[in-house]
Amino acid sequence: MNMDEVLSQIKNEIENNDIVLFLKGTANMPQCGFSGVVVQILNRLELPFKDINILESEELRQGIKEFSNWPTIPQLYIKQEFIGGCDIVREMYLSGQLQNLLQEKGLK
Repeated sequence: MNMDEVLSQIKNEIENNDIVLFLKGTANMPQCGFSGVVVQILNRLELPFKDINILESEELRQGIKEFSNWPTIPQLYIKQEFIGGCDIVREMYLSGQLQNLLQEKGLK
């Protein structure tokens, strides 16, 4: 798969799912602590989300970094908006900003 196809696939997932988490591993079995933290937060908020394992393909792993212009994984998208990685999501959750954003977007 070439990079254009990968970027198109990423864009398609983000457009067709309210909440998308690109992570190392899966929601059921995160392969890194940072991914695990974001999964826990989404689960605590009882939010259904699409999990995409970037370890399945090197193209996908590079593609998501290029797509978001963000160097690290995990990456959370809500209603097509890039939210950020573990630290940002955790800070937003603890401050209540994440819950407010979800409400604004009609998801909570």
